[in-house]
Amino acid sequence: MIQSVNPIPAFDIKQQYTTIEADVSAAVLEVLASGRYIGGPLVAGFEKQFADYHGVTECVACNSGTDALFLALRALEIGAGDEVITTPFTFVATAEVISAVGAKPVFVDIDATTFNLDLSQVAAAITPKTKAIIPVHLFGQPVDMTALMAIAQSHNLAVIEDCAQSTGASWDGKKVGSIGHIGCFSFYPTKNLGACGDGGAITTNDPAIAAQVRILKEHGQRNRYEYEDIGVNSRLDAIQAVILSIKLRYLDDWNQQRQAIASYYHQFLSQVAGITAPQELAGGVSVWNQYTIRISSEGRNGSSATFRESVRSQLQQRGVNSMVYYPYPLHLQPVYQDLGYQPGQLPIAEQACHEVLSLPMFPELTRQQQDQVIYALKDSLG
Repeated sequence: MIQSVNPIPAFDIKQQYTTIEADVSAAVLEVLASGRYIGGPLVAGFEKQFADYHGVTECVACNSGTDALFLALRALEIGAGDEVITTPFTFVATAEVISAVGAKPVFVDIDATTFNLDLSQVAAAITPKTKAIIPVHLFGQPVDMTALMAIAQSHNLAVIEDCAQSTGASWDGKKVGSIGHIGCFSFYPTKNLGACGDGGAITTNDPAIAAQVRILKEHGQRNRYEYEDIGVNSRLDAIQAVILSIKLRYLDDWNQQRQAIASYYHQFLSQVAGITAPQELAGGVSVWNQYTIRISSEGRNGSSATFRESVRSQLQQRGVNSMVYYPYPLHLQPVYQDLGYQPGQLPIAEQACHEVLSLPMFPELTRQQQDQVIYALKDSLG
């Protein structure tokens, strides 16, 4: 067993900062000296860069990935009496925003291989009240957008891509966030493109949607002190915009480093008994925000969740930190009890919650650290 001299974090955003510290520090000081902290050319410049990167005509920056989803639903006038189909295996924000606009989240089970929506079950969940589908490109793995868009178009439904964990990922040669009607991004610090605080954005090729989002995120005003709608305060500040502009230059390189790490992990873990390694779906390019394995307790005493926690504890003892995304499916959360879902109703998502474990993943992870993770995991599995 290889022992780690220094504990390996599940993610490390400090190392990334050291590589761009001079540029970031200079840019931030310029913003501070300018006195222009909200809006302005730096925010507009980042929006243009981000739109160009994704091959879309419109980008609107906002306060967070959660707000991006909320504003997208509001711009599409989805609200009370409407239903929106999404996954139960994701961060709560995806469903939370559906409820926040007064609509009803309808959960569809996931695919056991990709952790993304099982598209074979989506059509059966569509009702006359369904207005949109929110696919989540989870862990950096793109959903099969060709199949999903065909379903949506045949039922005249909007598609809002949740790209919070997948900036830079692509499906059939197109960046996620450019395929559906709206793409929603998070710039939380641990994302592939992370700010030094909260931040988010929507992308679209529909100028009317972008214009409505701009109104809604500025308290519902098109012109100062003239309010057309009930809006919110959801702005990306200039300091975050300039930091994101700098980081965007490096994003593809950082994503390639993540892909190399994932490939190395896969090389040594794909044949290990008791582990199911993640797979890239043909047609998609993952950017590996997380490298998430499944750990099975088959042939062992106790539940999968108990065994998973035992492995995680042993990894930590060996200097390897890991994370569990996500321990509980959304359809069984207390907040959604009124929807009437029962245990066993979405079995693949429920099983995933008991088995998933995310290994250390960040661009600066060294080969030595990767070896330590691999050997520690094999030792922990017994």
